[in-house]
Amino acid sequence: MTNVQQNLEKIIDNMEAASLHSNRNLSDVTIIAVTKEVSVERTEQVIQAGVKHLGENRPEGLKNKLDAIKENVKWHYIGTLQTRKVKSVINNIDFLHSLDRISLAEEIEKRATSVKDCFVQVNVAEEESKHGLAMDDVESFIKELESYSRIRVIGLMTMAPNTEDESVIRKVFHNLRQLQEKISKQSFAHAPCTELSMGMSGDYEIAIEEGATYVRIGTALVGKEREETK
Repeated sequence: MTNVQQNLEKIIDNMEAASLHSNRNLSDVTIIAVTKEVSVERTEQVIQAGVKHLGENRPEGLKNKLDAIKENVKWHYIGTLQTRKVKSVINNIDFLHSLDRISLAEEIEKRATSVKDCFVQVNVAEEESKHGLAMDDVESFIKELESYSRIRVIGLMTMAPNTEDESVIRKVFHNLRQLQEKISKQSFAHAPCTELSMGMSGDYEIAIEEGATYVRIGTALVGKEREETK
């Protein structure tokens, strides 16, 4: 058994406990293995362990993995996507987790060859170091996206502050879920907004308890390897 398999078993046990604690089904939560900056070999171990959703945050890293990995997996772009990089990325991914500005939406509309499932990135904690829309701007932004035929807003994404204070982390996730539910209830055709992408290696259990449907797990799953193939 590889370290990745052992790590995954531990993560699933933790996820199951968090799901039970919040009266949710474990099957409602999808693990995205954050494979940025790790080797193709380590990424293959992730796939062999049973994780079929992979997350990259750089166009170059995504291309390297796409060229090497032939298994049927789902690709998530989880980093900030520069407008000038959209052309090289958008038709190679299944999900974009960082839609946060109209200029990016315009470029996706121009370059995408099919409808793309997107998460709107929200800076719930209002940290200057993080990208994303302010909470108060999300609803109007999503309404503005109605005219973009190649974009489907399936949910919201956020990152919690880097803090040991669990109550702060929990509040961020809770607030995002409330906003997601508010938007979902409006039944926008272009923005069902049923999903929540939140929670990483250090806080995925809290995120699950607060309603996450996608968790983005890197180090806890793949280890601390940082070897990008060239």
